[in-house]
Amino acid sequence: MTTLAAAPRAFAADDKVAPPPDLFDAQGLDLEFWLKPRVLSVVRPQSGEKAKVLFWQDGQLIDSAYQELCHILRDVNGRKTAAIDPKLLDTLWGTQAYCARFGIEQPLEILSGYRTPESNLRLIEQGVPAARQSLHIKGKAADVRIARLTPDVLGGLVRSFRQGGVGFYYREGPKGGWIHADTGLQRTWNG
Repeated sequence: MTTLAAAPRAFAADDKVAPPPDLFDAQGLDLEFWLKPRVLSVVRPQSGEKAKVLFWQDGQLIDSAYQELCHILRDVNGRKTAAIDPKLLDTLWGTQAYCARFGIEQPLEILSGYRTPESNLRLIEQGVPAARQSLHIKGKAADVRIARLTPDVLGGLVRSFRQGGVGFYYREGPKGGWIHADTGLQRTWNG
């Protein structure tokens, strides 16, 4: 007899909505999905910023919108902005847009984007999980969450885009954990 592992729960226990059955299958997206305008809806809890930004349309990155997203993903502690890898923005948008297909239309919470080397070192010294050569320092990583999605589901979806690394950070409490998404080598880990 074969036993199948239970699928990870997508929603918090008090939610009444069932998770989409194929949430992990972003590879099945059609060309039309990738050709439509890209709008990221984000919130930055640390600074209180909220934005809904059209950053890509008609095959072109919109520079002013790109600059706005770079600012939102800045190092809030180090007060510095850096270029963010457009491939990372595409992955974050794809994740959010794919969830919207199933009625999950929550802003993407940006917990960390770009980090100065000094901010990254400070996190390490404080015992926060941060790699010494973190891709955050290069503008190629973000720590994110979407309300109502567990790290398993969100991370599985991000991983299905096959654009880089995915770290799963599990935490107890009302906000739960988060996902690290980057545009480096394809790999996964638990933090």
